[in-house]
Amino acid sequence: MKRIIKGPEPPCLLKYRQTANATYEDYRPKDPLKKALLTEQGYICCYCMKRISEENMEIEHFTPQSVNPKLQLDYRNLLGSCQGNRGKPKQIEHCNARKGDKEHCNARKRDEKTTLNPADPQRNCENFIKYGSSGNIYSDDPTIDHELDNILNLNYQTLKINRKKVLETIINELNKMFPGKTWSKE
Repeated sequence: MKRIIKGPEPPCLLKYRQTANATYEDYRPKDPLKKALLTEQGYICCYCMKRISEENMEIEHFTPQSVNPKLQLDYRNLLGSCQGNRGKPKQIEHCNARKGDKEHCNARKRDEKTTLNPADPQRNCENFIKYGSSGNIYSDDPTIDHELDNILNLNYQTLKINRKKVLETIINELNKMFPGKTWSKE
């Protein structure tokens, strides 16, 4: 998870929001909104930091529409998320795998509310999370730690492997730049 600094909302969203009975479901086209979210997020998922594009992203409502419908068109409440394995065939990795075990990010979160908002200007999410050398993500705050694991499923094996590979690449590059130095994974 990486801090997101919200930019200006697309003018077409502002204009649409001012129309009578405006709803997120009826808002079209969504492409300018997707482009704005991608630009401010550096084309990465708001939760797992996986590369995303207009074709493979979802528009995430940090506060779910079911919890607060008034925020459904509030640009500060909208984030770009990966599809989190939504709709992909489920390959069972182990005997006890449940249907949603491979889902993560918005696909897993659905209508649940989480504590840590990557776009909260008052509370930098990066101050509340840590990454381990095995690629795991965690928090010293028990509520946030539970949400990372159980609501967002950010310790899903594939995500952990990807984070570990990035760490190994960084260490290899540091070793090339500074031969003879020792770099711990921590």
